[in-house]
Amino acid sequence: MTDDLLSELLAPLRLEGVFHSRWTARAPWGVAGEGEDCALIHYVQAGTCTIELPGHEPVRLAAGDVAVFPHGTAHRVADAPGRATVPLESLLPVRPPGVARTVRIDGPGAETTMLCCGLHYDAAAAAPLYRALPPVLVLDRAALAGQPLLAGTLAGLAGEWDQAAPGQGLVALRAFELAFVLALRAALGSLAAGEPVLRALRHSAVGPALLAVHRRFAEPWTLERLAAEAGLSRSAFAAAFRELVGETPMRHLTARRMQEAARLLAETPLPHHAIARRVGYRSDVGFHLAFKQWYGTTPGDYRRAGEPAR
Repeated sequence: MTDDLLSELLAPLRLEGVFHSRWTARAPWGVAGEGEDCALIHYVQAGTCTIELPGHEPVRLAAGDVAVFPHGTAHRVADAPGRATVPLESLLPVRPPGVARTVRIDGPGAETTMLCCGLHYDAAAAAPLYRALPPVLVLDRAALAGQPLLAGTLAGLAGEWDQAAPGQGLVALRAFELAFVLALRAALGSLAAGEPVLRALRHSAVGPALLAVHRRFAEPWTLERLAAEAGLSRSAFAAAFRELVGETPMRHLTARRMQEAARLLAETPLPHHAIARRVGYRSDVGFHLAFKQWYGTTPGDYRRAGEPAR
């Protein structure tokens, strides 16, 4: 996987805010969180805990381990597998970005201390391939030791997480953003070679085609042109792309174009015809129809829905 492709994977996320909390829990304990529209990080400072996701084997975290949930997937965290849990909402009923909280769960057993955060982002802005990332990525203590910048950032956050210094909200956002990107990069590098998303990113033909789609989406791509970019025949490229990415090359291209169109509609005053050209449509009507089919609404209605109330 090239650094360029990783940048293209993460750059569109536009992280908007971070809620972070420090947990001190004594066994027995267990907390169940619903899915959230944010990326999550759990960093274990001391003790141990177990993460459970439906359909997956339990993951044991020890001191110095970090778990990243790119999609905020619902999961349970407890001192041991199968432990009874309480809803996260009962301990943290509201979690607005920019706020830090302390959670303590008392009990007679061993103590676990964790730093947790939720990095909020616009889910619609997530790159198509980002959505294919596994629900959880884990770096153990040994792997973290090989990432001094990440280890130092997490250690610094653990030491200063609740300080109310001027600008602390922005500092926390940027620091957690850095930790998220570094952890994701390191975790992707340690993924099993059979993971579909990693196979796609590292594939000698599909990887360059993905990079072309994500960086040069406005070009007049056809299946033949993308296959040529990949250095494969049309049929071989289409089959490899679908197997590794989970959708056709042209649908993936449309997803990237629609993602950028939605961003431009929400963040800029550019007229629709200019946006159409910027995302690769030569016809305003073609862009209008494609956008409505993708989002279920017209570009104009999408823009108006995002306008602040006057």
